[in-house]
Amino acid sequence: MRIRIVDAFTDRPFAGNPAGVLLLGPDGFPGDSRLQQIAAELNLSETAFAHPLPPGGDADWALRWFTPATEVDMCGHATLATAHILHTTGTASGTVRFAARCGVLTARTTPDGAIELDFPTAPLRSETAPDGLAAALGAEPVSVHDTGPHVGDLLVELADEAAVRALTPDFAALAGLSRRGVIATAAAADPAGGYDFVSRGFFPGVGIDEDPVTGSAHTALAPFWSARLGRAELTGLQASARSGLVRTALRGDRTVLTGHAVTVVDGDLLVAP
Repeated sequence: MRIRIVDAFTDRPFAGNPAGVLLLGPDGFPGDSRLQQIAAELNLSETAFAHPLPPGGDADWALRWFTPATEVDMCGHATLATAHILHTTGTASGTVRFAARCGVLTARTTPDGAIELDFPTAPLRSETAPDGLAAALGAEPVSVHDTGPHVGDLLVELADEAAVRALTPDFAALAGLSRRGVIATAAAADPAGGYDFVSRGFFPGVGIDEDPVTGSAHTALAPFWSARLGRAELTGLQASARSGLVRTALRGDRTVLTGHAVTVVDGDLLVAP
């Protein structure tokens, strides 16, 4: 069984967010415990498992994502990585439809080689900052928003880009403050710098202290910043150590996420999946 590792939301190796990708046969997924073992062995933010579905249905592939600790409802970068492998290996062409926990997601390659993902837009709801949030983050929130059932994060607006970049969170304290994690964000310090907003994502509750680039978080960041900046199409920079760019286009209840991907490892799983 082939295992690929793909750096997503970047056009160069060793940047963006690495995801494991395993394309399975038509018989379906192995047991959950085996999927979790493989994801734990790879120890990446997420590992994607996909198998083809019979023709004529609403989707072409079934898709699941696992962190080293648990299965998640939605993952952008590992979906991008999976679509990249399907297209670059000739396994699929054109628009690919994935059946996932969060519904049917689509991916298509653009003329410049990037991949567009069509995801549900997160329904934002203003929240009172939970007790201990400022202390856990190490910064005072300007506003706090719940991101709905599929994303499951707290979206925390900070004063400026410098505050986001300077965060050194208490991960143990953050772990109990949301269902999945915390997204910290602020407007770009320089609007001419190639991105409109900056973010960082912390998910210690699902085994990831800081995620390098979180595609699913941008289904919440897109409506948040589009409302403030007055534009449907924006570019976000996730300012982790690896860093990555996510282009967003808000289309009502759907958000298009666009980015590049690079395959960096192509190997074999030496035990049966």
